[in-house]
Amino acid sequence: MSHNINRRKAVKNISLSLGAIGLTGTITASSLGEKEDNRIRNQIDLKGNINHAACRWCYQDIPLQEFAEKGKDIGLKAIDLLKPEEWQTVQSLGLECSLATDTFASITDGFNNPKYHEKLQKQYLELISKASYKGIKQVIVFSGNRNGISEEMGLEQSAKGLDILVKHAEKNNVTLVMELLNSKVDHKDYQCDHTPWGISLVDKIRSNNFKLLYDIYHMQIMEGDIIATINKYNKYIGHYHTGGVPGRNEIGNKQELNYPAIMKAIVKTGFKGYIAQEFIPTYPDKLAALKEGIAICDV
Repeated sequence: MSHNINRRKAVKNISLSLGAIGLTGTITASSLGEKEDNRIRNQIDLKGNINHAACRWCYQDIPLQEFAEKGKDIGLKAIDLLKPEEWQTVQSLGLECSLATDTFASITDGFNNPKYHEKLQKQYLELISKASYKGIKQVIVFSGNRNGISEEMGLEQSAKGLDILVKHAEKNNVTLVMELLNSKVDHKDYQCDHTPWGISLVDKIRSNNFKLLYDIYHMQIMEGDIIATINKYNKYIGHYHTGGVPGRNEIGNKQELNYPAIMKAIVKTGFKGYIAQEFIPTYPDKLAALKEGIAICDV
């Protein structure tokens, strides 16, 4: 509001100084307002029930500054999976980093294997501190691949490896979220590939600062029964990702998931976190695909 008032005041002062309030003021206001008018035309009339986000890696060919600016115009409140050097870019535009990561984060070499604990703990302790300092509330972690590790041993080792990090996260008002990924198509041998395994890990750790990232695309491939799972386990979930099945592309009517129904189920649980679009756009205009995805999920 103050921005608009200051802009109008500036326009008026320019007009008065030139002694031509009518014509000069009209032209100046039109010029200054053109960018805002374009922004308004790009916006979606959102209902306010969903905190929309998008994963940065799906739009890597668009410079981050441009992606953040245009993403904000079409309804994004946050961007997922940003590294520390990227946080300020989005925050300066009034967006959040909804899920922090860094280059060391590994899907394959994770907390289920004790040989990675010392290195990961050192790196994640620093990342959690950085995220807390910048007001970022969530950091992503991964179980790692099985590589012969049993389900029970994977749970035990993951809980041990994460213990010091969860305690640090508690002190710093940060939540660690472990992503559920499919091991059939995209991430062969990944251990946290079923919701019950993830639930068991959350129960073992027993902290409000450790939750699951429920990726709808991945869990449709592994389990299906998406809405029933969300209804049953929503208190364990701190974050959601989308994606079309099959193919991980746009979430419109050419794939098998009913995203409006899924979003309504999530809203009904009282979820107040972020839901991030994580499909790989196939449209020539990738931002148009993102705008469509936001509109589909805005229930």
